[in-house]
Amino acid sequence: MPLPNLGDKESKDEFLSRCMSDEKMNSEYPDRSQRYAICMRQSKANIMEAAEAAFEFDNYGYTEDVTEYNFYAPASDEYEEYEDEDEEEIDMSEAKPGLWENIRKKKEREGKDYKPAKPGDKDRPDPKAWKQAQSGDDSEMAREQLQKMHDQLMAMISKLPMVEFEEWTKDMISKAEIYLQNVYDFVKYYTPEKYEEEEEESYAAEYQGRKVTLNKPFRTPDGPKKFAVYTKNGSGNVVIVRFGDPNMEIKRDNPERRKSFRARHKCDQPGPKWKAKFWSCKMW
Repeated sequence: MPLPNLGDKESKDEFLSRCMSDEKMNSEYPDRSQRYAICMRQSKANIMEAAEAAFEFDNYGYTEDVTEYNFYAPASDEYEEYEDEDEEEIDMSEAKPGLWENIRKKKEREGKDYKPAKPGDKDRPDPKAWKQAQSGDDSEMAREQLQKMHDQLMAMISKLPMVEFEEWTKDMISKAEIYLQNVYDFVKYYTPEKYEEEEEESYAAEYQGRKVTLNKPFRTPDGPKKFAVYTKNGSGNVVIVRFGDPNMEIKRDNPERRKSFRARHKCDQPGPKWKAKFWSCKMW
């Protein structure tokens, strides 16, 4: 497999972001540390640059270009309670128009097997797959599943006065609400004529969750890091920065630990916003 190469007018940071999100690199090198090392070698970095980059990757995280494989539109309750002076809502279909075309093509390739980049993506069902399901037993199976869910829900509601919900159960309920609402909206407004007339646009133009908030971290429960944030790199392109050890608990409410962390990692010089160190220091 040919490896990505540094472009003539491409900075090393921009190349690393592109290389880490490359579909073939992800497939060939699923281990992120190995992939990062190969991308660093391809960036033609010297020994000092490679050492500094490895330290940043291990201690903070890394940056990726936004692609159809890693794009994720967080739900409002997944954003952290964090404010930044540069925080702004942005429509990704305008910021990265090629992304939406790639999402459309990905849906065409995968058809009924299409899945959003990660659980929680607010995506409508693929219209082609939906029409196919309507003509077979899948439609009846879906009705039976919904009826079963209804019966279980009613039985659960009857026991609510005796239940004290844990945090993970609240999270599951919130996500289930999003999934069901998306299906309900699709069924409510679905007509075959609409998709026959607008099929080409429906894959991309009606893809939900196009708007994200820049410079506002959100949790990524499925990894690979604890947090992610959309921001702009030095060229003004939107990238996604992944940071934070998912196995470590932040103790920013402990003044001594916070002071120790910031001193140890020299947070008085956090670097640019498109680097993981910046956001690790900000969250502390």
